[in-house]
Amino acid sequence: MQISAANHISVRKGTELPPIRKCTECCSRYHCPLCNSNIFKPTDRYRVIIHLKAHLARSVKYKGYCIYKCNLGCKPQAHFHCVCECFFFHKNRLINHLSKSHCIPPGKELQTLLPGYTLTGLTTKEAETSLTDDDDGTAPTRKEAETSLTKGEVRKPLTGEKDGTAPLLSIKTRRRQTAICPECNMCMNKKNMFKHILRKHSGVHTLDVTSNSHLPSQCLDHLNGIFAVVKTMHRSSVPLHVKKIWGDTQQVYCESPQCQSNHDLAVSFQCSHVRAVDYCSSTAESELLKEDVLSEMVAKKWFGGDRKAECLKLQSLATSQSVPLSVETTVGVPTFKHYVSVFEPNVSYLRRVMVVYNARRNSWHCPCIQSRRSCPHKYIAKWHLFQKYPELFRSKKSTETCIEVDQSTPDNDDDLPDGGTHYPPNGTMLKNMVTYIYEQKKIPAILPRELCCQVHDDAFPKLLVPDEMFCTFCHDITPLSDPILITSKAKIVTMNGVVEDVSTFCKMCIKCGAMYRYQEFKDQLHNFNDHILISLNLCLFLRSSLQAHSAVSRVIDSLENLNDVKYPSSDTCLHAYLHFEALCDNTYNFSCASCGDHPPVVIMDLHKKGDFSMAESDIEDTPKDFKGMVNIEAFWNAVSLEMIGRGFVSSDNQNPFKVLPSYHFWAPWIGHKTRSSNVVLNTEFEKIKAAKVSEESQVYHVTEDRLMEELMNQKVDVVRKLCNECGLDTVGSKLDLILRLRSEMQTKHSYDKIFQKIWGASGGWCAIMCPCGVVYSLKFLIRAESPRDFADLLLSWKHLPNICIYDFARGLVAHTNVTRAPDIVPFQPFEGRLLEPTTENISMAREGKILCHLPWLSEKKETPDENGHPVTGSADHFVLYNTFHESNTKDPRDILRKVSLVPELAGKINSQVVEQFFSQMRENDYFLNNAAPATNIFLLRSIVHHRNQRTNNEFIKRARKTFVTDTEFNDYGQ
Repeated sequence: MQISAANHISVRKGTELPPIRKCTECCSRYHCPLCNSNIFKPTDRYRVIIHLKAHLARSVKYKGYCIYKCNLGCKPQAHFHCVCECFFFHKNRLINHLSKSHCIPPGKELQTLLPGYTLTGLTTKEAETSLTDDDDGTAPTRKEAETSLTKGEVRKPLTGEKDGTAPLLSIKTRRRQTAICPECNMCMNKKNMFKHILRKHSGVHTLDVTSNSHLPSQCLDHLNGIFAVVKTMHRSSVPLHVKKIWGDTQQVYCESPQCQSNHDLAVSFQCSHVRAVDYCSSTAESELLKEDVLSEMVAKKWFGGDRKAECLKLQSLATSQSVPLSVETTVGVPTFKHYVSVFEPNVSYLRRVMVVYNARRNSWHCPCIQSRRSCPHKYIAKWHLFQKYPELFRSKKSTETCIEVDQSTPDNDDDLPDGGTHYPPNGTMLKNMVTYIYEQKKIPAILPRELCCQVHDDAFPKLLVPDEMFCTFCHDITPLSDPILITSKAKIVTMNGVVEDVSTFCKMCIKCGAMYRYQEFKDQLHNFNDHILISLNLCLFLRSSLQAHSAVSRVIDSLENLNDVKYPSSDTCLHAYLHFEALCDNTYNFSCASCGDHPPVVIMDLHKKGDFSMAESDIEDTPKDFKGMVNIEAFWNAVSLEMIGRGFVSSDNQNPFKVLPSYHFWAPWIGHKTRSSNVVLNTEFEKIKAAKVSEESQVYHVTEDRLMEELMNQKVDVVRKLCNECGLDTVGSKLDLILRLRSEMQTKHSYDKIFQKIWGASGGWCAIMCPCGVVYSLKFLIRAESPRDFADLLLSWKHLPNICIYDFARGLVAHTNVTRAPDIVPFQPFEGRLLEPTTENISMAREGKILCHLPWLSEKKETPDENGHPVTGSADHFVLYNTFHESNTKDPRDILRKVSLVPELAGKINSQVVEQFFSQMRENDYFLNNAAPATNIFLLRSIVHHRNQRTNNEFIKRARKTFVTDTEFNDYGQ
């Protein structure tokens, strides 16, 4: 039974969605009210709403009503219901029907189904029939007839009107003959009915080829009988090559595979493409390509010299065979496309391929390859168009049509590392772009409050265009191109969900080709990779979550469950947050608001559990002239550039800024006011020399069980790579791989290889803190800890602390005074002990009868010592044991290194502040240890920095309430 379209659910008033009701028959879920259950399966309510919004996007809006596409099975395929009883399978046909004729079937009540309906769609005879034929008692009254007039029309009394009636033939209508197809019930012009039935319902889809009805064609090569023929009449497509030579040596060939198959079955068969050539009346203009034009393209870096030689070779071959190298056809071509037929002797019988350039999308296509990669035919076509239309190879100057660049399938060209119109750029252009963003697009460390608050998703802009107007790389004032569309499907990730269908744009310098993208924070947005943007409010929330030891992946999972919306992957969100932190203008001062930049007392320790996946054998060898000096600013700038570069590449292997652990370019972090200069010490490469000396003895003293235990602690990727190097199967679980290695370790050679691979894994990270709990220095160890690492940090400081508390005090003093700085002897007097190690002092210290007063810890010396500490004025430097490790030493003299011997420190200094700090940071190991090396150290430094900020702020608040006024602490800020 046919459904009345007037009451159909797919015709809705306004933009309201059809009602969604829970199913009570087949299931307990929700059905789409516009689709059959076999088309759209029952699901949750929010998914049905998303599905209906897709219906809304494809609907037809007409005078206050919305007509949705129906898929309820009224017809074999999806269709639209008109207000009359007509069905339309195509949206354009419905729009044409509504704009030209409003069909109301005879015998039905004439009402205004939609506001503004008129009788203009009926002929005079039909109007008279529909209004006067009242045999069935359904003739409309005068009031009903008047409602069918155009909305707002004032009807004047007509001549001959009596008793409220008027001759209906006086209603003016536009004559139009319409008819309804008996097969598909489609309403159309009567004159089109014959062709409609012939095309759609007669089983014959192509009309006979005649002089009045044939496919458009154009001659490309008259000598060899090559033509370009439009593939079909119904839609735009790439023209086909057809060869046809008349006479005794008749040759007929069509490029279409279907036509070739039909010709193989019947030799006398000629397809419509071949027969259309008989009526060809136009010839394409040939273009003699010039070598100097090609040289100009090479000079402008559209491609390299090798490609030039390839093009000239192909041109010479075409000339010798008397065929045109390239011919542009204009048959059936849209204004924004260029079809160039290029000679290719090794492709098909016709020896030509059709290259397509889409100026609107700035894309090239050649049928000789599957993926969008460069080929010789594209170079020939570029040469042809560059000579004929040089304006195509300049930046677009019209904002009405933007160039759309497909990032997922770039046109990779090895000869274009520094030029072209590809986005994102590569080579030097990419490095310049990332460096420009890092230096010029900094985000304030303290954002204004109005940019930090949460906003509704509808408040975000949908068109994101860079603010730059002129190129910063060119010396003169060079304007940038108009916005170039990167994608219209970008997403904004927020606390409330995901905003879709956002358009991002870039700009290009007309002179040097430098690219600029949207990287502003004024819209409360942060652009990661032009396809994923993240709100500033979510960035700050992720920062706070990391301070609470919640990984980014857990936060994203929580937001997905809360908002019931699919978010981007957790790795993408993590990289977006790191991208944000890399652009934040954080000072990373690592300084305490109480102790200042040079604390007189520090506490040091190692966090052994914190490491990253990097085996010793994967580390690059140290240069011969390396002396253990590393530029700390250069290193950390490189790490930040890696974080930013991830927004332009699809993987870390493609990132030109990737930083890997190495002994010669791996720096700690020390506050810029605390360190002596930007060049700091990192002498971990010396550990290798010490290891080589005792390597033979160490190998044989490490038991197989101890080595297996270390293997169990390694990541599965490290174990799999080790199996591969030993020639073992790499398929299986981690336990399977370890069992194979255990069997392999029976030989000395394999045992030595596994030992050298595993024994040098990352040694954790060490920290130096003040008693207030603020971190002053961080060092990320590649190999196991030794006193050398803390000596590197302390010797890089501008002022050595007066008191260092460490769990291996004797080893630190011996290494620093004897090995590192024997000329200046940093720790003195008494080799860093509090008292002279005499028998009497040792005995009295053991009995608790002696103290060592250091009054300068409480008040600076009136007459500072030479090279004295700026806070205390003392030049004495002691190394003491922390409370938990005082009894670990076997040397009786080390009892003089107890903190309790100093009254100014006893009960006032919490020597376990580092252990407490590590206890908190241990809760981050589950996500930090799984990160890549650069991600690990950058994220760890960021977490520690914000923890320092919070500790300083809490101290300032307490100080303001108890001791000092507000003005004395304004200088501390963050």
